[in-house]
Amino acid sequence: MAQPSQLGFQDAASPVMEEMIHFHDHALMIVFLISTLVLYIIVAMVSTNLTNTYILDSQEIEIVWTILPAVILILIALPSLRILYLMDEINDPHLTIKAVGHQWYWSYEYTDYEDLGFDSYMIPTQDLTPGQFRLLEADHRMVIPMESPIRVLVTAEDVLHSWAVPSLGVKMDAVPGRLNQMAFIAARPGVFFGQCSEICGANHSFMPIVVEAVPLQQFEKWSSMMLQEA
Repeated sequence: MAQPSQLGFQDAASPVMEEMIHFHDHALMIVFLISTLVLYIIVAMVSTNLTNTYILDSQEIEIVWTILPAVILILIALPSLRILYLMDEINDPHLTIKAVGHQWYWSYEYTDYEDLGFDSYMIPTQDLTPGQFRLLEADHRMVIPMESPIRVLVTAEDVLHSWAVPSLGVKMDAVPGRLNQMAFIAARPGVFFGQCSEICGANHSFMPIVVEAVPLQQFEKWSSMMLQEA
């Protein structure tokens, strides 16, 4: 999860998020180099009297400053398109979960099971136990097996919501009457926090998302326990 005064992204917990962090660093370096060059040119123009005829009227320079930005845009666009297609690709998911946004909580339905579903509400501050995070903990976590392709179907029952978990690199709008889908793989075990990323009403900040990635054997035990309780 995010730390106080953190400047970068959260630690990646999925292969797609790792790619996004690498692309961010790649694009940031290009922006840094462009900013440095522009700053140098501004300082040079202010402090130097440029009267050279070949500089003031040079087709070679015009060719360079036309082609160079095009090359830079290509260097940014190609990795970006690659990640975009990786995020949209869903190949034979091992588990499908339907996330439904309500005012103001989430409902989860494990569609591969007959009667496995629950509502996930934020734990009030006065009910938190030591070690739990305020405004981020939920009474029921969305438990998934690690290292398995997970497909999440996202929709809403009332207003617009958005299901987002930054460390997994996923964010999908929940639209009433529409079923959106996304996929991710949790590369390591852990608990990953997210929040509704759409201003959905007065309690918009109080419908957290908690995803817990566990080994497959532990997930099977959890699902069996939940089915017995149902």
